Parts: sequence; C-alpha cells; structure tokens
Amino acid sequence: MSLKIVVLAKQVPDTRNVGKDAMTAEGTVNRAALPAIFNPEDLNALEQALRIKEQQPDVEVGLLTMGPPRAGEIIREGLFRGADTGWLLTDRLFAGADTLATSYALATAIKKIGNVDLVIGGRQAIDGDTAQVGPQVAQKLGLNQVTYAEEILKIENGKATIRRLIDGGVEVVEAPLPLVVTVNGSAAECRPANAKLVMKYKYAACPLEVADDDARKGLRAERPYLNLTQWSVADVDGDASQCGMSGSPTKVKEVQSIAFQAKESKTMDGSDDNINSLIQELLANKIIG
Repeated sequence: MSLKIVVLAKQVPDTRNVGKDAMTAEGTVNRAALPAIFNPEDLNALEQALRIKEQQPDVEVGLLTMGPPRAGEIIREGLFRGADTGWLLTDRLFAGADTLATSYALATAIKKIGNVDLVIGGRQAIDGDTAQVGPQVAQKLGLNQVTYAEEILKIENGKATIRRLIDGGVEVVEAPLPLVVTVNGSAAECRPANAKLVMKYKYAACPLEVADDDARKGLRAERPYLNLTQWSVADVDGDASQCGMSGSPTKVKEVQSIAFQAKESKTMDGSDDNINSLIQELLANKIIG
C-alpha cells in the first residue's frame, strides 16, 4: 500500500528568549530578532510519520513549511532524520499570517501536492499556542481529523488506528484516510539526525537561499535531490487577499516575557505550631480550602 504523508512543520522563534525587540511596529513577531528553532511538537509529528515509513513499504514523507527563505533549514533537518522531500512556501504576501491565513496557505499547497493520504502536524506552535492550524487545514480540505494523538498505531485497509490523549485517560480511535492528525508533545520524541543523511543533504536548499552562491548552484545542478521546492502564492494558485496580513483578522498588540518572583520568604521548621500557623494563613488568604 503506497502512502503519501505530508508533515506540517514550522520554524518558530525560541520563545525562551523573548526580549524588547520581539515585536514589530505592525504587531507581528520580529523573527530576525529571535533565534529560530524547529517547533517541538512538529518534531513529534515527524517521528510518527517516520515510524509509518519504517513499518510499510512505498511510503513517501515530505515536510511542508511556510516562512522566509531561512525556514528551509527545518526541511533540511527533516531530511537529516529520514524524510524524502520538502516544500517551502515563501512569499512576502504570506508574511504576518494568523492561523486562518496560515491554514489557507497550507491547504492550497496540499492541494497542489496532490493525492495526499495523511497530513500530520504538531498540536500547536510555541509562538502562538492556539492549536488551531491543524483543525483549520482539515476543515479547508474537507478531511477527517484526529487531534491530541499520542501514537499512530497502524494504517491498513485505508484506515488509521490512533491512540489519543483525552481528559481522564486515553482512547483508541479508527479513522478513514485521507486524514489530518495533530500530535501532542507527550508523544515519542523525534529521532536524531542520521550522519549519512546529513552528509547527503547538508547542501540542500531552496532557490532563494542560494541566489548569490554560484558554487552551491553548480552543486545543486549536479545533484537534483539537493533542490528544495519553493512556492509563492501564485505557484499554489492562492488568493492573495486570503494570505498574510490581508487574510488575517487576528492582530497581536503586544508580547511580553514575564518572570514571577517571590516578594517574601519564610523559613519554618517542622514543628506542629509552625505547620498549624501555615495552614491557618493559607486558609485565611483563600489559597487552599
């Protein structure tokens, strides 16, 4: 059974390093001012795709991402771990997208890729924490969806069996393909990069990344597998009015990094009097009870 799997991956700013320059005047994230990393839960999603590839013959795994040219880096990271291909959506018209515009762009790209059996993404990105993009992509494509997945147990007879985390426990569900699945961060961690694949794909790049590098252009001409697919809004037949800031009804006013600090501290021994005193204070302040 042949399967085409698309992993939705995002290069995100490292939110552990949010500073005063984290926002632009337009209320969008200033990505140039923050270190960029592979969104953690998208790595969990990639691992699920790679496990399916190991279990079944004739499975193709590709990474789909949207961002500036430097976002091609996470496609390379996916190739280093075992993915087969990747697609980068990059265009100034995509900039400033909220979840609605992002899901529209991803859905149009998936339609262009064509014949996709399974779309897997992380539950949410750490720069937004909305958990909306995956379900919105499913809705725009008219596909079934399973959220909060912990493990894709098997795919056979045109159906996926998935264990998902719910309030109070877990459940196992079965859903027909084609299907969109979002994966929790508590799922299996992604495998490390493979040294042989790093050597094979370390010079893989999209056209904008090597625009002024003649040496790498020549290498990519000799080795076609180093050419990453790069698409603009026009390439995916997208409506510019539904992309980027034009298609984003959500606006962010401010991003802050807040560190909580204790204003006072008390040192207590383990005597009954001290314990009783502490309990009475917590009750009086309605912290407990």
